[in-house]
Amino acid sequence: MTTSAPTHVPAVVIGAGVSGLTCAYTLRQRGIDAHLFESADRAGGVIRSVSRGGFLFELGPQSFTLTDYLRQLTRELRLEAQLQLAPAKLPRYLLEDGELAAAPLDPPAFFFSPLFGVRTKFNVIRDAIGRTNPPPETAAGDESIAHFTRRKFGNELLEKLVGPFVSGIYAGNPEKLSLRSAFPSLYAAETAHGSVIRGLLRARRSASGSPTLATFQHGNQTFTDALAAALGSAFHLNVAATRILTSPSWAPGQFIVEFREQPMSAAPLYSVHADHVILASPAGVSAKLLEPLDPSLASLLTSIEYVPVSIVSLGYHRAAVQHSLHAFGFLAARNSGLRVLGSVWNSSLFPERAPADSVLLTSFVGGSGDLSAVKLTPKELETVVHRELARILGITEAPIISNVHIWPQAIPQYDLQHHRRTQVLGQKIAAFPGLALAGNYLDGPAIGAVVDRARKLADYVLDGPPR
Repeated sequence: MTTSAPTHVPAVVIGAGVSGLTCAYTLRQRGIDAHLFESADRAGGVIRSVSRGGFLFELGPQSFTLTDYLRQLTRELRLEAQLQLAPAKLPRYLLEDGELAAAPLDPPAFFFSPLFGVRTKFNVIRDAIGRTNPPPETAAGDESIAHFTRRKFGNELLEKLVGPFVSGIYAGNPEKLSLRSAFPSLYAAETAHGSVIRGLLRARRSASGSPTLATFQHGNQTFTDALAAALGSAFHLNVAATRILTSPSWAPGQFIVEFREQPMSAAPLYSVHADHVILASPAGVSAKLLEPLDPSLASLLTSIEYVPVSIVSLGYHRAAVQHSLHAFGFLAARNSGLRVLGSVWNSSLFPERAPADSVLLTSFVGGSGDLSAVKLTPKELETVVHRELARILGITEAPIISNVHIWPQAIPQYDLQHHRRTQVLGQKIAAFPGLALAGNYLDGPAIGAVVDRARKLADYVLDGPPR
């Protein structure tokens, strides 16, 4: 344990991914002496940016949607000058029958798109003028994304549009993911308005602005590095939490958190008393820490499944790629026969991702439908991705640079029991006032979603449980 670590603090935050960093930073901005502890030797979790050979690789999320609170944090951290926004009208492609076609993402484009037949378009009109209600929750859990899409719009929309987007966001199977948990805005639209189309249109009119895709000049890690720097001596690296206990009535603070410096084999235990403990670690890690408090809490957390994803970034000479690459990238249909789930064309989105005469393409392999992909070596993954991209984009040369990062537990899966599970988690956590959970396994995996939850948890420490 670093010698600067206190023995009693108002708040302990465990895990220095973007959730933990945001929560600790927000608490300290509001006057709470919160301390953040991280078992690794760096901050950021899955957010990591690497520069090499004039290319800028993102080893985790490639960009983020600029929410109101993210924008506020950018101003507070004095990062506005480094903020980069993606072109607003850049198209997204779907791969259908081996060919790229523009994804119809607004009503006019959808109705003029040759991707969808008359029946699918009629089903969309029927939803816009009709009224339906979500089915009740059953013993199996919530309605799946696949069942919802077939019920409302038909199988064609599921296979050609919804399925690829589910793969792109969750690397998951729409037959097994909960609509209510994975896409709460769609569930809320039908629940409140009886129509997904009407509900989404009303929500869009009331929104402060259209979503903006962003990053920073030197990568997403700029944000997490700035948060870590702002914490100063309240941020402790190479310190692993081992368990959480309730504190005796005579001791300061409600909780005792035991830590051990890394490497854990030889270092002695060190205890910190805290009034509040916020777990911003992965679900499995949080489960082990909470086992002494409540084994049923640990069981709920360990039931959350994660899927592996490999991120394969390839750089090419621009002249070797026949496609214009004027797009966000593409998503592949589930029946495409590819191992690539989708591809982001980084150098088309943001400047300085690649040298002037080169391009950078980042593809994703794995997910729930290809669990064995995580066993491939980096060289094998590079070969697979290059072969598939070459066929789609007309690439005539081998990549001039590559970067492969394998995440064995990349994205949590919001299965049909997820809503019920999170409700029970909330009830059980409420039995330990001052204890809270953060992370991408709760309200959404996107950076904006986890940052917003972290802010709300900071408010909870000061103002009481959120209503």
